[in-house]
Amino acid sequence: MLVVLIRTIILYAIVVIVMRVMGKRQIGQLQPFELAVAIMISELAAVPMQNTGIPLISGIIPIATLLIAQIALSYISLRSTKARALICGRPSILIENGRINEASLRKELYTLNDLLEQLRIKDTANIADVEFAILETNGQLSIIPKSQKRPITPEDIQMPTKYEGLPLDIIVDGEINTNNLKKAGLDENWLDTELKKRGVHQPKDVFFASLDTNGDLFYHLKHKKGGKV
Repeated sequence: MLVVLIRTIILYAIVVIVMRVMGKRQIGQLQPFELAVAIMISELAAVPMQNTGIPLISGIIPIATLLIAQIALSYISLRSTKARALICGRPSILIENGRINEASLRKELYTLNDLLEQLRIKDTANIADVEFAILETNGQLSIIPKSQKRPITPEDIQMPTKYEGLPLDIIVDGEINTNNLKKAGLDENWLDTELKKRGVHQPKDVFFASLDTNGDLFYHLKHKKGGKV
């Protein structure tokens, strides 16, 4: 039992490391060859876990081989557009200039019902509102609405807007992020002062605190209501 436990932990750690090296992608964003590698790695890891008679190295070597192959294919696709098209494929335009491309639908084995379903998932109920619908190489559908059906933006009405950057996480689960404080040109003394103004005696009582680009501090206390100034 102890051997099985140790083997499982080792293989689990190896699979996690391998998937981490492969990059940060959701399952729906994987290219076909990346999905195939992920499935094969999980299968290769499961065999030595279940059968202790198989040497552990017999599962590790194929996993490492697949990782090297996947990295090699990714590198090749980065260096060559022709190889990228061969390995990953090319996007297919299913709706072009407001008209359904039946040839592309047949080529991708995509039914009209599939297309309508994906449009509804993208909050587009009326196919007449779509200028372009593109089936990406990872299987997701990108939609470009007709110009008159797009939401109004400040640029459309010539309204000036302020710069909005990313807020900085200052406190996460009671721990101060000193790097973000320095990035904002502040220090812990400033943070302590601001928290005490709001009746918070110590940072460890704060579950989350962030600072936006306007200098506004948002905080949420542990098991209590938060506030914003």
